[in-house]
Amino acid sequence: MSSVFTVANFLTILRLILIPVFISALFYQQFVWALAIFLVAAVTDGLDGLVARNFNQKTQLGAILDPMADKLLLVSAFITLSLPRFTITDPIPFWLTATVISRDVFIVLGALVINMTTGFSKFRPSAPGKLNTLVQIVMIVFFLTANAFDFFTQYLPAVFYVTLGMAVFSGLHYIFHVNRLINEEN
Repeated sequence: MSSVFTVANFLTILRLILIPVFISALFYQQFVWALAIFLVAAVTDGLDGLVARNFNQKTQLGAILDPMADKLLLVSAFITLSLPRFTITDPIPFWLTATVISRDVFIVLGALVINMTTGFSKFRPSAPGKLNTLVQIVMIVFFLTANAFDFFTQYLPAVFYVTLGMAVFSGLHYIFHVNRLINEEN
């Protein structure tokens, strides 16, 4: 029972706790604080896995909470920053938020259907999927920086399109990757 109380799991839980704090900072248009909170949360995203792997702290709880915390942080950021009330610049375009969230919902529902119909459950993050998460984090950092310091505003459209392209590419890659894994298992 004590094995769930690891540094890696603490970092993941910290990321979950920071989500409402991040949204509160956005609500009060405290973009410097929101940027700092988001950066801390993003760093915990990388650190929890590193700690778990290098210090033998992998747990079933961590395997469930980590991807959930990642998605909750990014989905919360995308949804909140898509609302004009929470930004100084133009908000994140709806089409980008819808694509990013739809990709994640499609992957989760697809994995659920595949698991229920075939029993396949060896879903692992792919390199493009991890890169997609990194691109989304960088995009949110750019966006928050633009709102906090009025930097990078001219680059936001390009960053939005790169994020869109990566979401679509990683989603398509995931379809082919999982199909290949299922065929190898059969």
